Parts: sequence; C-alpha cells; structure tokens
Amino acid sequence: MLFEKVNIEDKLKSIAHDKEADLLNEVKSILAADDYKDAQILDTLSQQNEISENQLIFDKLETNRIYHISQIKKTCVNYRLRFLDTKLFKGEIPYEAIAKIKQLENNHNTQLHGFKIIAPAKLFKLEHYDDPLLFAPIGNGYYYLIHKWGNDLNAFRRLMMWPVRDFENFVFCMFILSIFLTAAIPEGVFSSKANAANAGIVFLFVFKSVVAAVMYYGYLSGRNFSAAIWDSKYYNT
Repeated sequence: MLFEKVNIEDKLKSIAHDKEADLLNEVKSILAADDYKDAQILDTLSQQNEISENQLIFDKLETNRIYHISQIKKTCVNYRLRFLDTKLFKGEIPYEAIAKIKQLENNHNTQLHGFKIIAPAKLFKLEHYDDPLLFAPIGNGYYYLIHKWGNDLNAFRRLMMWPVRDFENFVFCMFILSIFLTAAIPEGVFSSKANAANAGIVFLFVFKSVVAAVMYYGYLSGRNFSAAIWDSKYYNT
C-alpha cells in the first residue's frame, strides 16, 4: 500500500537499536583507550628513566603530599628502607596506583616520568656489587607522593634498625653490649684479682671481639649502614 500504517513500537525499537549500537561502540572505544593508557603507565614504571622533574600545576597539588629528598632520606635511614626507581621494584603495583597516576596526568595535562618507590630492600630486584610508597619528581629535590599501599611498618622497626643506622650508632651499641657482657663474666676467669684495671682490660678485649665479630658478619653478608644504602641499587654495598 502507498500509505502503510506506522507501528510506533517498531520505530521506537529501531531508534533504540541504533543508539544502542552507537553506545556500545563508544564504550568499546573508551575502554580501549583506557587499557592503552594503563599499558603506557605500566611500561613507564618498568623502564629506566632519568627525568628528575615533571611539569605539574602547583595549585592543583596537595601540599601534604610534597616531600623533599632530605626528608625522604631521613625516613629511609631511620627505618632502613630504600628509595629507588620503580624499574627495580619486584612487588606488584596495585591498580589504585595506576588510577591515581592517570588522574594526576589528566588533571595536569601531562605524562609523568621518573617514578620512585620507598620500600624495604627485599621488595627490590637489587643488583650485586612490607610498605611501598610511590613518588614522582616535581623538581628541585622535591617529590610528590602518589600512592601508598601494603601494610604499615612494624612499630619497633625504627628501634630495631637504630644500631645499623650509621657507624656512630653501631659503635655506641657495641659499647653498651660490651659493658653488659663484661659484667656477665665471672670474677677470676681472666684474672685472680678483681680491680678496675683488670676490668678495663677485660672490657677492651670484649669490646674489640664483639666489634670484630659483628663487622666480619656484616662483611660476609654484604651488609652496610642505612645511611650508606638508602638510595643504592646494589645489594652488597
């Protein structure tokens, strides 16, 4: 017939079907672009990058997330942590960190580089010679904290790592330990007379023995003081 009746339901379905196809194509395009962006960020995180500054809009930054390299060093030394490139990180970087990088890049219309992580040495693939924090450099020795994941550090970690913080702390601890060991030695073991001179000689002997034993063990196991290794990518330094 020349003038057929119009079925409004069929027309409605036709329009809805066309819109649905367009919507699906749009969603697929968005997801594909999102997946590409994720892959691009992961690739950047896994590669060596010498960039020391990212161009970020200061007014859009959270000031409580900005840290100077001196503050990072002090924290790493106190808790015996490493501050190294993400390329060396062997743990899994959570998607939340990737999402925050994307959000930061979108907000500042840039692509971030030069990522670094604070974490215990065991979480890095260190070259021979419990709580990661992801940073991006923003210039002049300052870094922006992007994301933290994992469990918090043991509350006693700083105290336990205090003796190996630096050489001065090490000597002081060995000195105190030697005093206790000397006091624990029964009288008459090294001399029949108990006097200050003999006690001093015994103390020096104990102190020298303790320092030698601990330093020898440290040498064999490739240990070093925290102040010397906080930013080292080598295991035995």
